[in-house]
Amino acid sequence: MIELLAATAIALHQGAQPDPKLDWWRDARFGMFIHWGLYAVPAGSWEDKGTGHAEWIRTTAQIPLETYDKFVHEFNPLNFDADAWCEMASDAGMGYVVITSKHHDGFCLFDSQHTDFDIMSTPFKRDIMKELAEAAPKHDVRMSWYHSIMDWHHPDYLPRRGWEKQRADDGADMKRYRNYLHNQVTELLTNYGPVGIMWFDGEWESTWRGDYGRELYELCVELQPEVIVNNRLGARGGMEGITGVEGFVGGYAGDYMTPEQEIPDAVGKGIDWETCMTMNDRWGYNLLDKNFKSTTDLLQKLSDIVSKNGNFLLNIGPKPDGTFPEESVQRLSEIGDWMDVNAKAIHGTVGSPFKELEWGRATQKFHKDSTTLYMHVFDWPSSGSLIIPGLAGEVLSARVLGGDDVPFTMEAGKVRLDIPRAKPNKHIGVIAVEVQGKPVIFEEPTISAPVTEFVQDVEVTLDVGSEGLEIKYWIVLKRNELALDNFMVSFTYDGPFIVSESATVYAQCFDGEIPVSSMVSKEFIKVTPWKPSHRTAREGICKQTYNGTWDTIPDFSKLDVVSTVEGTVIKCADKEFIGEVYTGLLQVQNSGTIVFALASDDGSRLSIDGKVVVDNDGLHGDRGKRGYAPLARGNHEFVLEWFNKSGGATLELQIGKLGGPLQRVTDRLIVE
Repeated sequence: MIELLAATAIALHQGAQPDPKLDWWRDARFGMFIHWGLYAVPAGSWEDKGTGHAEWIRTTAQIPLETYDKFVHEFNPLNFDADAWCEMASDAGMGYVVITSKHHDGFCLFDSQHTDFDIMSTPFKRDIMKELAEAAPKHDVRMSWYHSIMDWHHPDYLPRRGWEKQRADDGADMKRYRNYLHNQVTELLTNYGPVGIMWFDGEWESTWRGDYGRELYELCVELQPEVIVNNRLGARGGMEGITGVEGFVGGYAGDYMTPEQEIPDAVGKGIDWETCMTMNDRWGYNLLDKNFKSTTDLLQKLSDIVSKNGNFLLNIGPKPDGTFPEESVQRLSEIGDWMDVNAKAIHGTVGSPFKELEWGRATQKFHKDSTTLYMHVFDWPSSGSLIIPGLAGEVLSARVLGGDDVPFTMEAGKVRLDIPRAKPNKHIGVIAVEVQGKPVIFEEPTISAPVTEFVQDVEVTLDVGSEGLEIKYWIVLKRNELALDNFMVSFTYDGPFIVSESATVYAQCFDGEIPVSSMVSKEFIKVTPWKPSHRTAREGICKQTYNGTWDTIPDFSKLDVVSTVEGTVIKCADKEFIGEVYTGLLQVQNSGTIVFALASDDGSRLSIDGKVVVDNDGLHGDRGKRGYAPLARGNHEFVLEWFNKSGGATLELQIGKLGGPLQRVTDRLIVE
């Protein structure tokens, strides 16, 4: 019961719905990623193609299929020890292991009845997945599979690599390939006992559709209802792995988001996420890649991620003999030493209640009547005094994890800890601070609104992170030049309010009648709408199409037009290496602030009257952005640019009045 209440508290704190399926994963916070396969044999180097390759070597070094297949006869990892791998993960404080059952090269580390391109065709002839699945429970880790949607080996997978001129695709059938993929996923979720996570990848090519991802998700949960499925089924939104998924709570968007090689600055409540990251520069084994992150850096990344309610999936690229690189073993051991003392500051915790701490990060753990705040001190003060800014309420105790209690004093809006001058370890010192109930944090309020320039009025929202504080605010009209203190009494914030004239909004947090934060402000300007165009003759939408490969939107005016279609709809071509420009007149029937929501894969840009309103440029997955424009009644020049380099092709525009519903635009450029 205690564990259930704790899991529910974590989920509610994150803004997520309680989900027993995700409870263990949210509690673990830390996992091991393993990229291993035939690509370990060449160890990152290939003939005259250089030494910078890894798991993508078949395509980055352009190795013909018949040549790459010969690695099957060289892959013989006699030193592989499933128990040793799982033990290292457990000792490092990791709660789960995700290993490549199949990477993009199509080679399978398990005994599959649907291909001979697997581990049983090697001299090793042992089912790697079976041995790991049997070892994992002994070491209290959950075994999970990474399985590639993309497959450079299967004859039915499309598209071929661009350099494979000699490998014909005649007769290739993606429907038949999807059947093969489903059969292998069925094997992985049937033959190896309970699986923690199905971690998919390789979903970005144009032959893969969102419905395919939904079908794959449904297959997984049908076979194992408790399995967690990541979001790389068609709704990832680029390497950042979080954008473009608003409104999805499952289905083909998966159960959690997967930023890659980066830690987001901030993640909205209600989103479960996991950063996957390499220890050095590459995922698979590269003999010459010695650019390993330090143990301190890795631990600080772990603290940073968990302080933002995320999980950390840290990668190992094993050698062809079945052992981990020595540098990886050393770092895992040192991480384990730190976790032996400080794991309680990671496992079962939720994110920081503080917006920012200049000396480190914080996590927290809720109890029935109290909360433990774990202060992850990156920069340990040699003065012996650590200030926790903004912490109020009743502090019950403080102690260094692995050390002694420390004296503390509560001052106005902060707590001072008298800590040892010597750092407890060379990585991160952690101080556990016990507070009565939930922590009260004295923070500046935030002032939020869709726009700061408006035509008629704008709704303003105020917020402060901690419970128990009031926000008082003042609205100072721009026409009044009196000082704030002499102008008007404050309002106590109890919900969104409307600003109808140019004004500055001031806000401050109070504990009772005592101000406990600095004052913040935001200026709102009532503007004159953009004048309409005098053009009235042209109606409908014109589309011009271009061919090319770009990473950002090009200057289409300097390129050759492939085709022009008048009176068309906004619906992008489902092709690669293409660009489109839609032009027309946007009819605004009533003056006001107009909202534009533009989603695309890859880049797009919307301009009204020659001014960029939404810039969604660059290479990315299906990502949405919003923009606003104050427009007068009448016709306005409309230009929508879009391009797709490779992968999924999407383009969708929605328009509406500020504060009202948005309508999808197809053929009618009208705002009522």
